[in-house]
Amino acid sequence: MTHDMENGQIDLAQLSERQQLALQQFTSVANQELEAAIPVLQRSEWNAQIAITKFFDGESANIAEDSDPTYDVPRASRSRETLLDGSSSPNRLSPSYRHLTPAPRITPQSESQVNRQPPFILGLLLIPLNLLYRLVSKPLGLFAYLFPFLSRIFSSSGSGLGSGTTSMQNSTERPPLNPQETASRFIREFEEEYGSSSLPLYENGYAQALDLAKKDLKFLLVILVSPEHDDTSFFISHTLLSQEVVNYLTDSQNQIILWAGSVQDSEAYQVAAALDCTKFPFAALITHTPQVSSTSMSVVARIVGPTPHSTFLAKLREAITQHSVELDRARATKASREAERNLRQQQNSAYERSLAQDRERARQKREAEAARLRAEKEALKKQEAREQLIRQREQWKRWRVQSLSPEPGPGEKGCIKVSLRMPSGTRVIRRFSPEVDMEGLYAFVECHDLLDAEENSSKGGLDRPKGYEHRYGFRLISPMPRTEYTPEAGVSIGARVGKNSNLIVESFDDDDDDDEDDNEE
Repeated sequence: MTHDMENGQIDLAQLSERQQLALQQFTSVANQELEAAIPVLQRSEWNAQIAITKFFDGESANIAEDSDPTYDVPRASRSRETLLDGSSSPNRLSPSYRHLTPAPRITPQSESQVNRQPPFILGLLLIPLNLLYRLVSKPLGLFAYLFPFLSRIFSSSGSGLGSGTTSMQNSTERPPLNPQETASRFIREFEEEYGSSSLPLYENGYAQALDLAKKDLKFLLVILVSPEHDDTSFFISHTLLSQEVVNYLTDSQNQIILWAGSVQDSEAYQVAAALDCTKFPFAALITHTPQVSSTSMSVVARIVGPTPHSTFLAKLREAITQHSVELDRARATKASREAERNLRQQQNSAYERSLAQDRERARQKREAEAARLRAEKEALKKQEAREQLIRQREQWKRWRVQSLSPEPGPGEKGCIKVSLRMPSGTRVIRRFSPEVDMEGLYAFVECHDLLDAEENSSKGGLDRPKGYEHRYGFRLISPMPRTEYTPEAGVSIGARVGKNSNLIVESFDDDDDDDEDDNEE
């Protein structure tokens, strides 16, 4: 596998099913090529979650670069999670980009640390204090309701985002929330204080905003405010909410993601510390810097302190214009890779569809061939059955002709004379003994063609075919009136047709013969 990668070729067939699944998960999230994804997964022991974390922490796909012992990471950068890889060392950057600092990625607070309840025993001990607090707070609340001017005198004037606000107070009782709920709370309190605006505030955590900016190659504008700062209200009202700034931030062509937070919240406080924020209000512009490395996210502009909206907008435009060229080139490269990936997927899909069609045609061809063979087999089986039936019928006739009663002489009394008109049109007149039954008459008609054959007169000793039940292919009919006589055994001819009778031998239709043959089969 390593030899193939050194030659620039990757054989996915050598990967196991688990490794291919991890590779698919990593490339779908990190949007990296196979040449860059496989080394990271190899160093992560093919664990997709660990590889994704390393990627967003800025680990490079270059093994030699990551293992270079001469590369000395600054201590401040080691203590925080960054998206900058080893190639971001200030000694390796050109002079025009040495001012760039890595953008920190703050790990969100875990759910187990949010809204932690006190132990059960401690809660029992605090019950008396809780009851005492309620007994004291209710009379004081009634007193404040009756004399509202006293509460305004003793209340703090700077308890919100700006002076004169109480919606975002700096209190130790402010409950910690997860990043998304914290962002929603900040936006709600922001709108309560300054009214609804069209600012596109990102309603999620800073880490999610940073990951989105890196994935979509956009600019991330971070706004940090302190409710205790005197200039917060002025900055928000006259700079951030100015129409020029709002129009610029909402313009989709500028590709800006706006994330704001109050340092009262844990996540925003950590972001402020990681960005080395020393004065509020604070704004930082973060974007992907491909000139540093293929995965780096850097702080490209800082706006510290209260700034007029014109100056704020000018600095923002200057930074975006300076890095738009490289970012547009990165977007074009990404779009080209996505187009190639989509083209490969379309080609693979077309190949799979064509292969499926070929398989379907092959399956239909096999089924048609199998059906043809079954039909031929059935036809051959029926033909053999017909031939077997014909042989058994001939054997039965030769066997039966041996047992026909001989014709009585002219002088014998009690003979029955029957005139038979055959299907061929010939007429046969035959005398029968009185004891001959109707089945004997039918047997005579069936075997008439064998009575005059010389070869049959000499043959004898034929056995009746086993498992064969003979069916006569004709009927005997009396014309006037039309009466059909069946081959009943034990019923004499005289009792049925009389001593002198004229009978017609009427053959069954061909369809009837086929039905009889099928029934015999």
